[in-house]
Amino acid sequence: MKNKSTVAAIVISLTMSYYCSETKAGDPGRSGQAGASELLIDPWAGSSGFADANSACVQGVEAQFLNVAGTAQITHTEVIIASTDYLVGSGIHLSEAGFCQPVGEGAFGFSIMSMSLGTINMTSYDYPDGGIGTFTPQLINIGASYARHFSDYIYGGINIKLVDEAISNVHAFGAAVDAGIQYVAGSEKNIHFGIALKNVGPAMSYSGDGLDFSTPIPQANPIGNTETAEQKSQSFELPSLVNIGAAYDFYLAKDSGTKSVHRLTVAANFTSNSFTEDQEMLGVQYGYKNYLVLEVGYMYQTGNLDVLSTNPTDGGRTNVYTGLCAGATLQYPFGKKHSLIGISYSYRATNPYQGCNTIGIKLDL
Repeated sequence: MKNKSTVAAIVISLTMSYYCSETKAGDPGRSGQAGASELLIDPWAGSSGFADANSACVQGVEAQFLNVAGTAQITHTEVIIASTDYLVGSGIHLSEAGFCQPVGEGAFGFSIMSMSLGTINMTSYDYPDGGIGTFTPQLINIGASYARHFSDYIYGGINIKLVDEAISNVHAFGAAVDAGIQYVAGSEKNIHFGIALKNVGPAMSYSGDGLDFSTPIPQANPIGNTETAEQKSQSFELPSLVNIGAAYDFYLAKDSGTKSVHRLTVAANFTSNSFTEDQEMLGVQYGYKNYLVLEVGYMYQTGNLDVLSTNPTDGGRTNVYTGLCAGATLQYPFGKKHSLIGISYSYRATNPYQGCNTIGIKLDL
């Protein structure tokens, strides 16, 4: 049975690698051609402070974003609630919550992210300066996942996501699938490899009363009669990508010869994007027992330090992130079942705006 499971995991991994090779990726000329870009925003403090370099070793609720296979590595019920002040000064805010529960040889997970873009003044042809009310765009992503271990060293999983984007009179709805594999090796299980395929799904399009308009009826035009016509919305693709990562844990000291006191993890990730340039991430994380985690990371994309450009073909920077990320987590164990409660914070540098601040509360039961 284990051999069959291992073969199945390898087949899934090879299938994702094939998709990566067949997908046109890393093309700056395609920037802006995909929609639902909120699917690319990491809402969690632990992994965003690591610059998302930890796709090969991420575990628990946060694995639902980077590599869903990591949800299978938890041994306790895990709940995280987080809030992100995104691009400080822009008025954009993210609220997110996630849950993972071990079941048998695997784990079920659920997550929801709500993105608010603030209040915007309504305008029209007759009222270009507003004064006719306001509206609030709302973007919601909901994910449900299942992952399991195929052997002592191979984990795999799938995440099904629903994407909803709406204002008062226009709406778009879609679905996407993530799949991932993680491989753990070494006598202390300190060598990690992972590959994840994300945001694969059918094209989305907008519909609603906001696309309707009135036009005169030609034969009745002298009387002034009109009819309502509906404009067709151009469909758009989802921002599919592939994450390929590796990580190594250095255990620097032991407590009573068994439990690790100091851990240093070095992680790297390559993201092959379908609708923008590829990205390379590198991160270092330090952990002191289960009490303290410190991390720093850097995300490189062509033109990171260049002047921000609105034209992806002129060689300037097209990403608001400038690369540097950092974060910290404090945890406190309680109870007889090794339960934990913790608080995490991360910062991502941007230009323009004053960066992104994420804070989260984690509970392991």
